[in-house]
Amino acid sequence: MNSQKHPHIKGILFDLDGTLIDHFKVIYRCYCYALSQLGLQEVSYEKVKSSVGGSIVITFGKLIDESYVDEAVKLFREEYDRIWHEDIIILPHTERLLRQLKDSGYRLGVFTNKEGSNARKVLKECGLADYFEFIAGTLDTEFRKPQKEFSEYALDQFGLTANEVCMIGDSPYDVDAAKVIGMQSYTVATGSHSLEQLNNETATDEAFNDFAELGRRVFNLDFDVNLT
Repeated sequence: MNSQKHPHIKGILFDLDGTLIDHFKVIYRCYCYALSQLGLQEVSYEKVKSSVGGSIVITFGKLIDESYVDEAVKLFREEYDRIWHEDIIILPHTERLLRQLKDSGYRLGVFTNKEGSNARKVLKECGLADYFEFIAGTLDTEFRKPQKEFSEYALDQFGLTANEVCMIGDSPYDVDAAKVIGMQSYTVATGSHSLEQLNNETATDEAFNDFAELGRRVFNLDFDVNLT
């Protein structure tokens, strides 16, 4: 295993949307579809992107009146089932990072507020699923990030302690999900929040521009930025 800053780390949990992949175009179309069907005013792409991370229910709660949320979630899922396979973009350096970490002996898992069944089929579709021991999302349990029980569930999938696992994500939800059980947390500015926001508005242990920077500085990986 490569030497690194934290040799006790054995397992790594990754968020999905905004961290491993960019699926925001599809997600945005699903939110727009739901709002349109309900006769509600459309919201901007930037507004949706800055609001996601806490699950569909939480995001709709930020966008529309609570009385519409249940129906909006049903409509979102209806549209998502039709278009989920479209516009899945693997973020830069993702495959190289996962390959090097796996080759170095780290155990990898996905820990996301995307619904678990959707996360598994998206990762299979884009060819990343085999890097991970497990892919855990909402509806796999009754919990969501940053609830302590969901973080404990993710740890149980590894059979490791919080001191042996770190979380990598792109939003405050990921940081909070790590901190609630004492895990280290690293963030990348490839999703819903900028580097400045991650540094100033979260308790992340360290924030990075992208996976190339994170791979070099946290895991001491030989990372050629010209490779993805």
